[in-house]
Amino acid sequence: MSGRVLVVNCGSSSLKYRVVDVDSGTSVASGLAERIGQPAGRLTHRSPDGEQHVVERPLPDHGAALAAVLAAFDSCGPQLTDVGLTAVAHRVVHGGERFSAPVLVDDDVLAAIRDLSALAPLHNPVNAEGIEVARRAFPDLPHVAVFDTAFHQTLPPHAYTYAVPPQWARDHGVRRYGFHGTSHAYVSRRVAELLGRPVEEVNTIVLHLGNGASATAVAGGRSVETSMGLTPLEGLVMGTRSGDVDPAIVAHLRRTAGLDPDAVDRALNSSSGMLALAGHSDLREVHRRVADGDERAALALEVFCHRVRKYVGAYLAVLGRTDAIAFTAGIGENDAVVRQKTLAGLERLGIVLDERRNAQRSDDARRISADDSPVAVLVVPTDEELEMARQALDLLDGGA
Repeated sequence: MSGRVLVVNCGSSSLKYRVVDVDSGTSVASGLAERIGQPAGRLTHRSPDGEQHVVERPLPDHGAALAAVLAAFDSCGPQLTDVGLTAVAHRVVHGGERFSAPVLVDDDVLAAIRDLSALAPLHNPVNAEGIEVARRAFPDLPHVAVFDTAFHQTLPPHAYTYAVPPQWARDHGVRRYGFHGTSHAYVSRRVAELLGRPVEEVNTIVLHLGNGASATAVAGGRSVETSMGLTPLEGLVMGTRSGDVDPAIVAHLRRTAGLDPDAVDRALNSSSGMLALAGHSDLREVHRRVADGDERAALALEVFCHRVRKYVGAYLAVLGRTDAIAFTAGIGENDAVVRQKTLAGLERLGIVLDERRNAQRSDDARRISADDSPVAVLVVPTDEELEMARQALDLLDGGA
């Protein structure tokens, strides 16, 4: 497995990209096009020397954004014709039940991704658009779709089945799918490496805590339970998403407030979570408000950590034997207070945090539990782009 892969991640108004050298695990170049479709677009390109090049110009659509990216490579380097690209890997949020692994993109796969837009209306259409644009830009390279949901296709039926009328699942795909799969896959494998054991022997709870947040129980390298469900709304409290709520809230608000289901759905996804509780979706700002004595922010932090701790307890029960708990993503990697509050009081369950280790800041993967803690607690920086690049090359090598 060797080569360099252009990884493309299209969001609703952004296009994130990175050229990954899979052998070394390093970034050759990377960048972000943002505010796509808005009057003032912005492209930040990082060349091999680490220098940032910023271009402010309208980016009316993802085609224009990719054209700006290619122009940045031409003007700031490296030249894409000279870096030895092997493939282009594309993040796709929802693969439904059809896609349980990365696939080589053809017209049928692209059509299937569009058909799955009913399950991810904000994400799959732009994911498909990004693939379409990139295929035109790189017609001679293989394009691989890597699905957020694929890692969770190992969920057993008792974990992915909702207790709802069976025709909902049969006719409309209503079941648990799970997300952040590339992150959970990468981190759980890194945990096994850090413990010096085969991944097949390690049981891990992975806590991907960022603006979007999810927890996954991984048994021997296989996802067996995860917090997100049919959509990324279920589970933990997030930046703007509510996480778990009573589904009857939809009917209740229709009766009492006259809100239609679409309005409630938008509110639960876009104006709930930490934003609703604390007035801000960024946990760094929440901490600042807590320090200033803001009671709303203090409650929001407690709610966030309580929800994570509740899932940790549940997944300890699901796994039976847990070897490690891994914190990852922006909050998980950088927020010592959240880590401490999340695991406080779990010593009788074999989780003993070392306060000094937890408080130390580092960009490296590291152990933050006490030496005698039966369950290792680790901070593992995630690398979803590297994971996607590896999966793309694994697919191509397997098909060789």
